[in-house]
Amino acid sequence: MTDPSPTFDPTTTLARPDLAAQALEGVVRADAFRPVEPMRGVQPVADIHADASTESERIDQLLRGEIFDVLDRRVGRVWGQARRDGIVGWMDAAALGPPQGLPGRWVASVRAALPLNALVDDAALSLDDTTPIGDFEADPVAVAERLLGVPHSLGARSSEATDCSGLVQQALFACGLAGPRRSHEQAGLGRAVPRDAARRGDLVVWLTASGDGSRTGHSALMLDETRVIHATGHHGAVVIEALAEADARALAEGLDAAVFRRLG
Repeated sequence: MTDPSPTFDPTTTLARPDLAAQALEGVVRADAFRPVEPMRGVQPVADIHADASTESERIDQLLRGEIFDVLDRRVGRVWGQARRDGIVGWMDAAALGPPQGLPGRWVASVRAALPLNALVDDAALSLDDTTPIGDFEADPVAVAERLLGVPHSLGARSSEATDCSGLVQQALFACGLAGPRRSHEQAGLGRAVPRDAARRGDLVVWLTASGDGSRTGHSALMLDETRVIHATGHHGAVVIEALAEADARALAEGLDAAVFRRLG
């Protein structure tokens, strides 16, 4: 997909040269503008791909109850934008349904039938597994610790499987905080802190040198002053690891020096 404007990121801007969301008329160039059709995720987790082919790269996922704004349809596939984290891509039309009603609760348990942070109505799950929307966790690290051992998988962002930025995102969502999808966006959260002042709950992000492509870096959360919790392909799961070890591996892989961000 061609970037419709050098100012806008095509992975988070619902626009192509031939078609764009009506709300972007006068902002980006496109041959046609149409209103989006809001749809709601009906499957526990559904993949979002970079292109219409199901064989293309998975770039995100939609959880049950989340809104996907559809702009284009093609043989059982739809193109649009995940409203909760802004990612633009393609997904199966069968994974979506009409947005009837408003979810009143979010899934707070990692052992429920639906993944953490899925949005449900009052009757969908046991009340023990859900929490009213507006009531959130207080500690993102405590949420991430409940996901220890969850398999690492690129493009995933749930309590069933996750990549590094997906883990951080889900921990932040559970605390009612903004949860951008990609590492470079997470590196802009909060305020910078020096490495020697980093503490529990701070974000750690190693950015890619180029900033191009779907992988924009590696994200983790500080568990304490010397350890991080992160989803890593090296270990194949969500693990706790010494910051020094994670840092050395990231630098050996060609990532930039870590940046530390404090949310509070």
